[in-house]
Amino acid sequence: MTAATDETVGARLDRLAWSRLHTTILLALGAGWLFDSFEVQMFSSAVGPLGDHFGASVLARDALLAVWLTGILLGAPAGGRLTDRFGRRKLFVITLLWYAGFTMATGLAPTLGFVYVFRFLAALGVGAEYAIVTAAIAEFAPARVRGRVNALVMNFWSAGAILAALLAYLLLDTLALGSAVSWRYMFILGGLIALIVLYFRRRIPESPRWLASRGRHQEAEAIVAGLEQRAGAADAADVRAGDAGPGLREALGELVRRYPGRLALGAALDLAEAFGYYGLFALLSVVVLAQVHIGQRAIPFFYIIGNLGALAGGVAMSALFDRLGHRVTVGGSYLAAAAGVGLLALATAAGSPVLVTVAFAVASAAGTAAWTSAYPMFTELFPTHLRGAGVGASVAVGRGGAIVGTLALPAIATSIGPAWSYLLVIAFWLAGSAAIAVYAARGGTEPAGRPLEAVSAARLVGAAAGPAGS
Repeated sequence: MTAATDETVGARLDRLAWSRLHTTILLALGAGWLFDSFEVQMFSSAVGPLGDHFGASVLARDALLAVWLTGILLGAPAGGRLTDRFGRRKLFVITLLWYAGFTMATGLAPTLGFVYVFRFLAALGVGAEYAIVTAAIAEFAPARVRGRVNALVMNFWSAGAILAALLAYLLLDTLALGSAVSWRYMFILGGLIALIVLYFRRRIPESPRWLASRGRHQEAEAIVAGLEQRAGAADAADVRAGDAGPGLREALGELVRRYPGRLALGAALDLAEAFGYYGLFALLSVVVLAQVHIGQRAIPFFYIIGNLGALAGGVAMSALFDRLGHRVTVGGSYLAAAAGVGLLALATAAGSPVLVTVAFAVASAAGTAAWTSAYPMFTELFPTHLRGAGVGASVAVGRGGAIVGTLALPAIATSIGPAWSYLLVIAFWLAGSAAIAVYAARGGTEPAGRPLEAVSAARLVGAAAGPAGS
């Protein structure tokens, strides 16, 4: 592989007009985030009936979420490295089948022990998706719209949450199936719906940028030529096959040696958003809903309104992402997320269900704008041959924050009061904003509108010159 050939493939991809295949890629990969969110929200709704069915204690029910987050923590770096070694296309088909299979298996679990096992295995696939989907969409989208497109893909998360809330209302309330079977239908149906996406994912070609990074230029050129034909252009090339690349340990070592600043930024942003986002929902369940007395039948609609706010916030952010620049958008969104949690704290203290619902929608909008802008940014900062590993390592750190936030915040709220819990969540959002400010102050690359290859090249120059470019 030569740098010139790699840049030629990237430059040709960046020149392409938007096509139907681009739209198919956006929808098929966005559906991965939709079902990841669907899974999380569905489990939150089903854990009550599931726990009642198996006679699970409160601790046993909380442990189910810890098992889920641990699976994501382990699946993200493993999936990231596998996609760097074996390709984007192969892995995003395998992970979808993996997730769907173990989600349906959860619905058939005969004991609580099997639920733990199947939840963990399904979470491994979801964790892998985090790295695979963000890498693939960044490598296909033309540079001029890459940030906006990647952000739109992230916003399928909110759509999945809305779908899960509606399904929970239908299966758990309206149809009154009973705790013995209602939660089983939710998991089985969720897995079956996910399989529909497989039809569209199989139509997505391998990432030409990944092929070029592996020295498989003939295959990369054939895919790029096919895309160009749709736009009335053509080109050609040649040449050699490459190896599968280094293992996970070697990849992480290279990231630490050559890209320490970018790895630190990705980990800091993901840790802040994971603690802040999951912490927000932990506070809702332990503090907000109990204190404001929102009725059980109204809770699904409460979450639907919140997720509509999240969708609006994420879409609005995506419209500004490339226009304002990624560093400004990410930093501003994290600040807004901190303010949103503060607004929710004030609304909770007022004790008004209406104010709390509005504040939750605002907090969800800002929080979603924050994490859906952070993922595309730190995904773009890593070079192609390490992109999956870099994203996976960042996500693994973030899921650690999610585990701590989900399990520790309720205990903090119970022992020393909810005010400290709110302040802790706000502090994490502010830490994320501070991380991006430090990155910008040290001369960190602004990736908006720039070819991925140029972003990586700037990193290498910066690394040679000193830590400012790391």
